[in-house]
Amino acid sequence: MGKIIAIANQKGGVGKTTTAFNLGACLALAGKKVLLVDADPQANATSGLGIDPATVEASVYECLVDDYPVSASTQDTEIEGLRIVASRIDLVGAEVELMQRQNRERILARVLAPVAAGYDYILIDCSPSLGLITVNALTAADSVIIPVQAEYFALEGISQLLNTIRIIKSRLSPKLEIEGFLLTMYDARLRLANQIFEELKNHFGPMVFTTVIPRNIKLSESPSHGLPVILYDPDSRGAIAYTQLAKELISRNRKNTKKPAEA
Repeated sequence: MGKIIAIANQKGGVGKTTTAFNLGACLALAGKKVLLVDADPQANATSGLGIDPATVEASVYECLVDDYPVSASTQDTEIEGLRIVASRIDLVGAEVELMQRQNRERILARVLAPVAAGYDYILIDCSPSLGLITVNALTAADSVIIPVQAEYFALEGISQLLNTIRIIKSRLSPKLEIEGFLLTMYDARLRLANQIFEELKNHFGPMVFTTVIPRNIKLSESPSHGLPVILYDPDSRGAIAYTQLAKELISRNRKNTKKPAEA
C-alpha cells in the first residue's frame, strides 16, 4: 500500500508546488513508483511537469465530482515512475458541487483507494487554503509535509493549520500524522533564516527535516521549461536539495523510527 502524503500550508508562496513535483521526481529517480495528485486549481504542478492544463481531458475535478476512476486519469511524465493526476482551473468550482454530497470530506480518499497499492508514494499538492478540497487531501493522507518559508512571517498561520490537522485527526482520519516541517527558500547567509530554522527545531524537534531547500534560480526557472529541476539542471543546488530530501523521506519511512506527531 502506497503512502499518501499531502503537502499543505494555507499560506501561499511557501514552496508547496515546487516541493510536490520536485520531490515526486526525485523519489521516482530513486526507484520509487510515485503518483502526484494536483489538487490545486492553479494547476502549477501540472504545467511544471510539462502538461498543458487546457489539454487535460480527465483531471482531479472529474475524479472528485463525477467519480471518474483515478486509474483512467493518470498521465505519464518525463520521468519514468512518476505519473500525475492533473488539474484544471475548473477545480475551483468543485467545492460548491461537493457541498451537498454525503461524506464529502472523504471523497478523495475513496477515489484514491483503488490505486494506492500500485504506488510507493502518492503526493497531493494542496491549494493555499483550508477549504474542502484541502480537507479531502488531509483526510486521504497518511501524513502531511508542511513547507515553511525562511522569512519573517514564516510561522504565521501554522497554528491554524495544526488545529485543522488536529480536528481531522480526531474526527475524520486518526491515522494522519505530520511527516515533517520543510524549510524552503533558505539562505544560510541571512541571520533571520537561521533563526527561523532554529525556532522550528525548538518547537517541533525531530519533525523538522534536516534537509533545507535553498533559494535557487534554477528552481524558479525549471517550471517554465516544463521540467523538474533534477532534469533541468541536475547539478544545481535546488536539484541536490530535493534529491537529499527524497533520500531523507525514504530513510525515515524505511526505519519507521518517527513517532506519531502530536498535532
